[in-house]
Amino acid sequence: MPANFKTALIAARDIAEAGVRSALSGVDLPVAEAMSYAVIGGKGLRAFLVLEGAKLHNRASASAAPAAAAIEALHAYSLVHDDLPCMDDDALRRGLPTVHKKWNEATAVLAGDALQALAFQLVLQTQCSAEARVALALSLAEAAGLHGMVGGQALDIAAETAAAPLTLPEIERLQAGKTGALIEWSAMAGARMASADPTALQIYGRALGRAFQIWDDVLDVEGDAAKVGKALRKDDAAGKATFVSLLGLDQAKRRAAALVEEACDALSSYETRADCLRDAARFVIARET
Repeated sequence: MPANFKTALIAARDIAEAGVRSALSGVDLPVAEAMSYAVIGGKGLRAFLVLEGAKLHNRASASAAPAAAAIEALHAYSLVHDDLPCMDDDALRRGLPTVHKKWNEATAVLAGDALQALAFQLVLQTQCSAEARVALALSLAEAAGLHGMVGGQALDIAAETAAAPLTLPEIERLQAGKTGALIEWSAMAGARMASADPTALQIYGRALGRAFQIWDDVLDVEGDAAKVGKALRKDDAAGKATFVSLLGLDQAKRRAAALVEEACDALSSYETRADCLRDAARFVIARET
C-alpha cells in the first residue's frame, strides 16, 4: 500500500470515527455504546473517498468531515443489520463479536436505526451551500434506500430461495445496489459539495464499487478468515451464485483488474492530483480484508 494512500486512509477513518464519537458524546445508553462499537475498526474507505473528492474540489477536510462521518455511520448501520440472525446471521465482524452477539438483537436493531438517522444529521452539517447540502442528503437517501443499498439487499435475500441461481447481469444489478451505491455516493460527494460536475467521479466510483464486490467474492474463496475477520465461504455453502462461481476465479480477478483500470482512467482530467484515488482503486484488488 503506497505510503501517501495509507496515511490518507488512516486519517479519513480517524476523522469519521471522531465525528461519530463527538455526536454520541454525553449519551450514556447501551445503544450509544453499540453505535460507536459498530463504526470503529473499519477500513474507512468510504470516508477516504469523500475527503479525497472534496480535496480535488478545493474543499478543506474540516468542511467535508461531517459527510465522511455520515457515510461511515450509514455503512455501519447496514453491517449491524446485515449481521442479524434474520439476515446473514454472522457472529463475527472485523474479528470481533457482532453487535447482536455483544449486546442483544434489540440493541442491534436500535443501534442500526440510530446510526442511519445519525448519518443524515451529520451529512446536513457539511460545510457547503444549502443547495449542496440538500443534494448530498437527497442523493444519500437514494443510495441507501430501495433504489440502492436496501434494494440490493432485498435482491440478495430473494436469491437465497430463488428456483435458480442468479445470472451474471442479475448479480451485477444486485451488487450495484448492495455494495456499489454507497461507494459511488462517497466518490461523488466532494463534487456535490462544490456544486461541480460529478460525472468523472461517478464513473470512477461505479467501477470501483464493482471491483470491490468482485474482490469480496474472491476473498470469500481464497481469503484467510482470521484476516478477513468474518466467516467465509457461506455463499458457496448456500449454493448462491457469485462473480467467482459464474466467471471462475481467474476470470473474476481479471474483470476486477479491468474495472480498476477503468476507474483510474476516469480520473484523467484531474491529472496527478487524483493519484491517491488511483492508489485506492488498486488497493481494492490487493487487500486481504
